[in-house]
Amino acid sequence: MSLVDNFRNIFKIEELRSRILFTVGILMVYRLGSYITLPGVDATVLSTDMSDSGFLGLFNLFVGGAFARAGVFALGIMPYITASIIIQLMGAVVPYFQKLQREGEEGRRKITRLTRYGTVGITLIQAFGFAYNLLSTSPNAIVVGKLAFIFTTIICLTAGTVFVMWLGERISDRGLGNGISLLIMIGIVAALPSSFINELSTRSNFFLFLVEIGVLALIIALVVFITQGTRKIPVQYAKRVVGKKVYGGSTQYLPLRVNAAGVMPIIFAQSIMFIPGTIATFLPDSTVVQFLTGWANDYTGWGYNIFFAVIIIFFTYFYTAIAINPKEMADTMKRQGGFIPGIRPGKATVEFIDNILTRITLPGSFLLAFIAILPAIVMSVGGVTPGFASFFGGTSLLIIVGVALDTLQQIESHLMMRHYDGFMKTGKVRGRKKVG
Repeated sequence: MSLVDNFRNIFKIEELRSRILFTVGILMVYRLGSYITLPGVDATVLSTDMSDSGFLGLFNLFVGGAFARAGVFALGIMPYITASIIIQLMGAVVPYFQKLQREGEEGRRKITRLTRYGTVGITLIQAFGFAYNLLSTSPNAIVVGKLAFIFTTIICLTAGTVFVMWLGERISDRGLGNGISLLIMIGIVAALPSSFINELSTRSNFFLFLVEIGVLALIIALVVFITQGTRKIPVQYAKRVVGKKVYGGSTQYLPLRVNAAGVMPIIFAQSIMFIPGTIATFLPDSTVVQFLTGWANDYTGWGYNIFFAVIIIFFTYFYTAIAINPKEMADTMKRQGGFIPGIRPGKATVEFIDNILTRITLPGSFLLAFIAILPAIVMSVGGVTPGFASFFGGTSLLIIVGVALDTLQQIESHLMMRHYDGFMKTGKVRGRKKVG
């Protein structure tokens, strides 16, 4: 069966087709909302500083340009992401959140509710900062009084973020894929066509442009390899007889991802690199701060990128230690009657998992750091424009590849349940008729 036939199979399944159409519809609503300007703002005279490089440029990329356009979705889903990260970090150190994580479905509901409350609180703060920044950078664009503008901006941005959060949850419930991740990805992908056209127009040699596309394809393959790479630890489960049925007795695998931290180390590292610029806004006359700001803004400099790579490696180990708990894995395995062949249960199992996790995190952290500095390399060596270079690595590429793979896996699971070949497989259809 050809790849075209596999695409056709997607739309033969009624449930899968409706989920895809629902997801596309929600994403269109999200993109439309990013073009609706806040009340009291004249969009035609907005300053280009709103989409400047640095933190604001990265933020603007994640929200699909709504930040630079002063749209009602200017903050996008980022306050929700911030709240989720804070809750996750607190789950590693605060006993109350650790207890919630062990309470199953009820605990997850409480964590979700706390995350929503945190999202509103963070949005109120960021909305005030957005209004203050807009008054400072583009005062001529404000056509109402300052107090009225600040009040309406806080209300509109908070309502916009809550609505975007609701859209993401609807995609997760009735659509396809993780709704929050898809909203971030669609915002990043929205900048790709203009960046692609701009790069093509600046290249006098079309062959060099084709070489860039080939290099980009190789980098995407590397990111897929890192994202999908796992170390499988065999786990043997003892046989248990319950009544007349026998349970266990099989060998399963405990998968440990090479890049268990995902994109979070790069986000943390970028936050560190943006600190000098943030301090400079409060201490503009400080010589030391100005020196650090100049160094931190040299995105293609070797010193900047070496330091950036080092802190990414550090945060990879840091976040992996928070996200994965070998002791909890060993305890769960023991409760279910499982054990690693040749390893005693308990402390020995914890040490074994921790050692393997440490070893596989090392190459994963180096590869992650390399991908993070690739945009700077292609800009300095290949002369690629900054907009197009951002898709050669860093946060943008990792998010796009990770979300795309997760969505494709969900599509594949729907196809397999209906006796079709997987989305990325070829061969004959299993089963004579479609189901559903």
